Amino acid sequence: MVLDEFFLAPLGLVGLLGVIPLIVLYLLRPEPVRKTLPTYRFLTETAGRNASNPLFDRLLRSLLLVIQLLAIVALVVSLATPYVLVPESETVTETVLVVDISASMGVRDDGGTRFEQALGAARSEVTDTTSVVAAGPNADVVLRRGSGTDAQSVLDGLRVSAMPGDLRTAITTATAIAGEDARIVVLSDFADDSPWAEAVREARARGLVVELQQFDGGGSGNVGIVDRSFSGTNVTVTVKNYGDTTATRRVALGGFSRPLELAPGDVATATLPVPTGGGRVSLTTEDSFPTDDTLYVAAPEDESIDVLVLTNDENRYLTAALSVIPEVSLTVDSPPTSVPGSYDVIIYSNLDPDRLLVSNVDAGQDLLEDGGGVAIQVQDDPPDYDSLLLVAPDRIGTNPTIRSVADHDITRGISFPPPTEYVEGELREGTSLVTANDGTSLVAISERDSGRIVYYGFIEEQSAFKFNYQYPVFWKRTVFYLAGRSTLTELNRPTGGTLSVGPNQTIETPTGQATGPEVRLTDAGFYSVGDERYAASLLSESESDVVAPSLTGEDTPDSFPTRVEERLVPDALTEWVVFVALAVTFVELAYLRRRGDL
Repeated sequence: MVLDEFFLAPLGLVGLLGVIPLIVLYLLRPEPVRKTLPTYRFLTETAGRNASNPLFDRLLRSLLLVIQLLAIVALVVSLATPYVLVPESETVTETVLVVDISASMGVRDDGGTRFEQALGAARSEVTDTTSVVAAGPNADVVLRRGSGTDAQSVLDGLRVSAMPGDLRTAITTATAIAGEDARIVVLSDFADDSPWAEAVREARARGLVVELQQFDGGGSGNVGIVDRSFSGTNVTVTVKNYGDTTATRRVALGGFSRPLELAPGDVATATLPVPTGGGRVSLTTEDSFPTDDTLYVAAPEDESIDVLVLTNDENRYLTAALSVIPEVSLTVDSPPTSVPGSYDVIIYSNLDPDRLLVSNVDAGQDLLEDGGGVAIQVQDDPPDYDSLLLVAPDRIGTNPTIRSVADHDITRGISFPPPTEYVEGELREGTSLVTANDGTSLVAISERDSGRIVYYGFIEEQSAFKFNYQYPVFWKRTVFYLAGRSTLTELNRPTGGTLSVGPNQTIETPTGQATGPEVRLTDAGFYSVGDERYAASLLSESESDVVAPSLTGEDTPDSFPTRVEERLVPDALTEWVVFVALAVTFVELAYLRRRGDL
């Protein structure tokens, strides 16, 4: 707005509307009575006036009106606060606070935590211009060159996390956003295995003052869970003793527990069955760092995947691969037969076209509608699968090469050897995961209704993949995909990572709700997305090693670096305009006195 260049409060100019009633009042004022004198001179003057506009002449004759209009304009302009820009010099003290929010800052010390002590110290370091960097696995700039009030508000909103930290990245980020002659204050326990000292040297080489404040109370003798792995329906927990004395702990999950005795610096493992729905692995005898004393484990409510293999010539390689999956409950049946009960997955393999019933194919269609999965293992003389077959068979091809393998949960990291014979054909629907050089899909997937379909295009007798150690891995992934299940490894994540969900998807976190498509796993605990539940836990040897060497040779500077900034600021002219209005008012009074009205 143009008026903003001249007035700080241009809305005050609305008061100029007050001149309208004043002008109307003067126009409606009665005309004084005039008498014509019998002289030629006055008659001539009267004739001249009659030729002009009498209303305009009335305004011109009223000097008092002009004076009053000037007084009103001056008062209204003062309300709009006119200003001019003038140069101003300001001495600036800029501080960049690097506050460690990593898990080890949650160590208890004398009734409080390291983080609470660091936060209290950070508040006393706030200056007129302050930036705040939160040091977790990523460096988050939560405030950039804000006021002291803004900095205090931002510090009030910080909280310690259950994530590992990367102090070097945080200090490097602070160096990048710091202005000339700024100081950086790092508040941490420095229990970080990143080369943060290099980042400090780089900042000081740039001429910045870097002050290190360490908070390392408590944490001695910590014993914590530092890793875990899953095998079937079991979880193996790794525990490490960071103390200098032998520690005895009991690892418990559900109704099972295992005792552990750990010498100083020792690492031990305990394997426990994962209960349906998951639970919490806990270490008895909590210490001053409780975050690594609990491991959260998420698991499906229904741990069993019911798989039916329909075949007239059992593929021993396939059934053997399925039978070694602990979560799979396998049934093998031969058509013509009905499909009793309910299954999560149906696999059609080596079927006699004359013996496969229409009802057997319909069972697969019904399963897709119920949210289950169907897999078809191709053969050189396939029966009529109706729309379940993703690739339209054309003829038998020989000696293809593998052109591409898609990056998908089913095929990721698996090497597929080319078969000697395969069924050529065009992909009817879905996505090809493994594609031959002629474009024929050897592995394809499709989602239909609420279920999933997998096409396996390797003719088993003509393929060496069945001898590969990755063959059971492929079928395990395929069965989990078809059943719509996630593996225990997929359901359980380390803190500091992210969980990707659908756009605008609501996620229940340990501290409240969040909205997708992505949420950072900041806190240890359970995360629920629809019917799926995930778990996040601290799994970091460096973060559990909460006792860091004390800093030496670090002196607090006697004075803060400052700089002088030149800038243009508005200088209000209100008092001068008010003085003009008063002067005009005095002129009006003098004029009224001279006229004899006072």
